[in-house]
Amino acid sequence: MIKNIKIKENYEVRLDKYLKNLYTSLTQSFIEKNIRKKNILINNRRTTSNYLVKFNDNLSILNFHDQLYKNRIIYKKNIKISKKDLIKFNKSIIFQNNDFLVLNKWDEIATQGGSKINISIDHIIKTINSNYRLVHRLDKQTTGLLLIAKNLKYAKYFSTLFKKKYIKKFYIALCEGAPKNKMSQVNLIIKNKKLKTENSITNYKLLNTKNGISQLLYNPKTGKTHQLRIVSKNLGCPIIGDKKYNALSKLRKEKLMLHAYSLKFSINNKLVEYVADLPDHFITFIKENNLTLIKNSQIYLDSF
Repeated sequence: MIKNIKIKENYEVRLDKYLKNLYTSLTQSFIEKNIRKKNILINNRRTTSNYLVKFNDNLSILNFHDQLYKNRIIYKKNIKISKKDLIKFNKSIIFQNNDFLVLNKWDEIATQGGSKINISIDHIIKTINSNYRLVHRLDKQTTGLLLIAKNLKYAKYFSTLFKKKYIKKFYIALCEGAPKNKMSQVNLIIKNKKLKTENSITNYKLLNTKNGISQLLYNPKTGKTHQLRIVSKNLGCPIIGDKKYNALSKLRKEKLMLHAYSLKFSINNKLVEYVADLPDHFITFIKENNLTLIKNSQIYLDSF
């Protein structure tokens, strides 16, 4: 049976996501397999799972059957956001206007929900306004700057900026040991969750080193999962508190010392920069270990 669907939504969304919204039982592998076999077409042409479905596109499913393309009931947990979490969220806002906000994410809160996640930044923003959207991610243990779009227009705008690498990201990390070079670029092959290899590019600069601990400034050019944590290990100076890539360290009980420090990008033809001060656990660790506390004015982001 052939099923033809005329796209009536006036926005762009990935084909795989669109199909999953239509038929909630579909898996990613099922979708990709049937696209590959040309059972799923766009405008009678072969397509890909990441194709952006557009208004007036014609989606054709050549092997449509109710048992294959079906919906299952999804029971969503009723997430209750406490007043304490809302207050913490609001206090962590560095900047906001009618279109987006910049958050200084605290540690131990996930960006998105999951099977083992009780509360996330995404849960909180949906409580505030259902139109709010995440436009990038940080690991649960990573602190620092997180962009949140308040509407679809700016969600698409930031998505384009990230895709074209027009947003400069800078991170500060406290690491055990020191890299051989004070400043360099690392090109490293990284395996993703599907065990596929991806190329990563990372610039770094050594800010200082003392007592066997280094403060590094990272400027990732790509955004792969755990990229900076893997690069740090590869440089021979793994990040302090990294339970995955520095598990045997005597400092493994410390919190992860990785902080999304700065974001720079142009918006409405104006260059903007947002900076998030180091979190309390960073500062406490620096003082307890007699390290030098780097001031914002001492970090020259334009030196990359």
